[in-house]
Amino acid sequence: MRTTLKMKTTSTLRMILCALVLVFGVACPMRGAMAVVEIDITKGNLKPIPIAIPTFIGSSLNDQKLGGDIAGVVISDLQRSGLFKLVDPAAYIERIGGLGQTPRFGDWRTINAEALLVGQISREPSGRLRAEFRLWDILAGKQLAGQQFFTNSSNWRRVGHLIADAVYERLTGEKGYFDTRIVYVDETGPKNARVKRLAIMDQDGHNLRMLTNGRALVLTPRFSPTNQEITYLSYEGGKPRVYLLNIETGQKEIVGDFPNMSFAPRFSPDGQRIVMSLQEGGNSNIYMMDLRTRRTARLTNTPAIDTAPSFSPDGRRIVFESDRTGNQQLFAMNADGSGQNRISSGEGRYSTPVWSPRGDLIAFTKKRGSQFLIGVMRPDGTGERILTEGFHNEGPTWSPNGRVLMFFRESPGATGGARLYTIDLTGYNERSVATPSFGSDPAWSPLIN
Repeated sequence: MRTTLKMKTTSTLRMILCALVLVFGVACPMRGAMAVVEIDITKGNLKPIPIAIPTFIGSSLNDQKLGGDIAGVVISDLQRSGLFKLVDPAAYIERIGGLGQTPRFGDWRTINAEALLVGQISREPSGRLRAEFRLWDILAGKQLAGQQFFTNSSNWRRVGHLIADAVYERLTGEKGYFDTRIVYVDETGPKNARVKRLAIMDQDGHNLRMLTNGRALVLTPRFSPTNQEITYLSYEGGKPRVYLLNIETGQKEIVGDFPNMSFAPRFSPDGQRIVMSLQEGGNSNIYMMDLRTRRTARLTNTPAIDTAPSFSPDGRRIVFESDRTGNQQLFAMNADGSGQNRISSGEGRYSTPVWSPRGDLIAFTKKRGSQFLIGVMRPDGTGERILTEGFHNEGPTWSPNGRVLMFFRESPGATGGARLYTIDLTGYNERSVATPSFGSDPAWSPLIN
């Protein structure tokens, strides 16, 4: 049965930077081909929106160059989403001379553009960067959105991501996901002696920086849903501990000593609790910890291996993997441990389940034969779909709008290693994420506030 998602437009724009000011009228209904973006998530049939994005106007040569760079970030973000198609700039008829200029809509319709993004870069007397844009509906002949940003020049890439988010949201009705970061495990050195460090970067692979020095093994970083903190498992001092790290200040604290833990815990949606698995002899069970009191409660009690728990976005349910039926399958339960039931039913071994931020799907890794597959299913286990497969795919993590997954793929051989990839829910838009060395265990941040 074919499932079609319709993402309707809204008139609300997200404002993220503290220095962001809404300056133009934004609410106007969309008409024609841009009123609804349709995605067939079974067959991947979609019609990307043709959008024209001229180089942003600059008041000086330096600003013109910066305008081209910011426009490039916007273009890259929108094209990677698979929902937008850039109209060839060589086909442009009209030359935009200023932000206040109303486009000649007929010229843009002639080249089949349905949306037009116009931007301008200038400097304030204080030296701060001023970036502003207007988004036009070419078919309706109306302005859809306009914003301006004041920030330091060093933040120019983030300005591009914010503009791309605003365009994405206005034209699809869905929140964007470009102003986000990825934390992952950077891996260097020979395959039998890899040095693993925590690294963080923008979702497109830029602005990379290391968070740990590599002297201690680090595993499975996870973002807090409420702020820019991560939890991870580290063998610093030769002892496995779970740490909480503020990625802005660099301050870290020990959440607890869990010598039998194999995965770092995941946060509850409110950031007040964590759920984790602890080994006891040959089995492991799921536990909950209240971060305010540091008290733990046991949620499962079986002679099997229960691990890799993940909260639903409302915090009421937990999905996890267990081999209690003989091989790895996915189970779900209430947040207090009651109502445990198996949800996976296909052939193969299921692992690393992660609940979508939208609550409608659960992503997972599945091993079938020699292949590792990344797929999704509904929370009741129905509607299973495989999005991608390979030699060793693992570790899916959701974009904050629940439309894209990032995962890592291990390549075979003595010189092989893990690389990061993204795949959207159609399964037809797989892209690699460039990192300077091997990378594994990605975790996607919430939108930056």
